[in-house]
Amino acid sequence: MSEGLSCLGAVALELSMGSHPARDRLDQATAGELAALVARDLAKLVPAAAGLDFALLAGLFDPVELLRPRWPLHAEIERLVAQAPGAGGPRIIAFGAQGGTLPEVLQPQPDFAGGPLRLLPFVLRGDPALVAEVGALLEENLLDLGMADAGTALLAQNAFGATIEHARYLTLHDLAAMIAMQYDHVGLGPVWPLIETALLAPGEDAWLDAPPEPLLRLCQGQARLAMLDDDTWRSSVFAPAGETDSARLMRAFDQFQMRQRQLAAVLEAHGIPVTFDFCASGQESHAVLRA
Repeated sequence: MSEGLSCLGAVALELSMGSHPARDRLDQATAGELAALVARDLAKLVPAAAGLDFALLAGLFDPVELLRPRWPLHAEIERLVAQAPGAGGPRIIAFGAQGGTLPEVLQPQPDFAGGPLRLLPFVLRGDPALVAEVGALLEENLLDLGMADAGTALLAQNAFGATIEHARYLTLHDLAAMIAMQYDHVGLGPVWPLIETALLAPGEDAWLDAPPEPLLRLCQGQARLAMLDDDTWRSSVFAPAGETDSARLMRAFDQFQMRQRQLAAVLEAHGIPVTFDFCASGQESHAVLRA
């Protein structure tokens, strides 16, 4: 992906089943070694990339930490690269832990640790024309050809203390497409269009309007969720049609509320705030969310 003066991507480490990294960040020296190898790999795939500054954040992140509106992790890396001293040619810059810690805005969040896919964000930055050229080639080639060199993968495995099945490079578009497929596989596909809109078209509206799924609206970067009480839900399109058994209706309403909480949690993990808008009896839920 090319964003103005930068191409944004990630090193994707697919961990072996049951493998847990011994550490989620690297010291500065090891981060520098890994950054040099990753920059070399990318230059092999797209030689023009060697003409851009390359910066790697040497921490392990969950996809939800990268796939947030306006790409905040990458934006902070860009800001730091722009402020970094040095001129006269392309630079390789690594952001590693000093005294065991990273700056607060660059720290992996413990709430999202433990997943099988761990990501190290990177940025390629420089002349806009070269960024556009490199960005187009990365979008075209990384998904199919972007496996890391064996030496790069081995250094990452030893440095993080984890067993790695695959190490590859992705643009943020590639990552978004991968997560969209995963969400669809686990039943979260209906909420992905809202996340995608927040990522790629911030400011635009989007709806999840597919009963019996909860009603959601993305508006001005925030998600609004229609909250119904039991009576209102029973008379709505979200309740099972023709069902009259009270016990089964109660269980279905509990499941509906659980689904609401699940979708809200997914959106908030992606950095999209969620508000619950109560729809009283007689109120049309679409009208409440449009207000």
